[in-house]
Amino acid sequence: MKEEEIVNRVSGSALVTFNLEDLSPKGTIAEIDLKDLLFQGLILREKDIRDFIKAHDWKQYQNNLVAVFCSADAVIPTWAYMLVSIALQPYASKIIFGDRHAMLIAIFNEALDHVDWEKFRDAKVVIKGCSDLHVPESAYVEAAVRLRGVAASIMYGEPCSTVPLFKRPK
Repeated sequence: MKEEEIVNRVSGSALVTFNLEDLSPKGTIAEIDLKDLLFQGLILREKDIRDFIKAHDWKQYQNNLVAVFCSADAVIPTWAYMLVSIALQPYASKIIFGDRHAMLIAIFNEALDHVDWEKFRDAKVVIKGCSDLHVPESAYVEAAVRLRGVAASIMYGEPCSTVPLFKRPK
């Protein structure tokens, strides 16, 4: 009985893999939740936030990505978020209004703005799924939208098992 050679057709194909994990944020994402500053869990008093800003150790956010938000159902004046952001600015590498998920969306959107999409011109692209790191769904949607303008076809998943998403008409 003759043994047949096993051929890896995936590695020999013209598929180009786009891995969104490669755009994952470098550094620590920290959160500042203003709910802890609310008086009786309901309102934010100016004196309380000013005292917090004076007493807080802002150096702990050095080179961090910091998300500022309030998880409580309370009305927080816009200036409160601004005060916290101003205190953070000398230390944090990036500050956004929102939680950790909003920070991830902002980081991925920023990274997608810097991708050279022309390198995918007329390519058969697989947007890699099954990430080890958390990639927000919005990043997958944005990548697909941007690739549609340049790629010959777009698939999702792994090169050995993909879901076809788009194929440019011939």
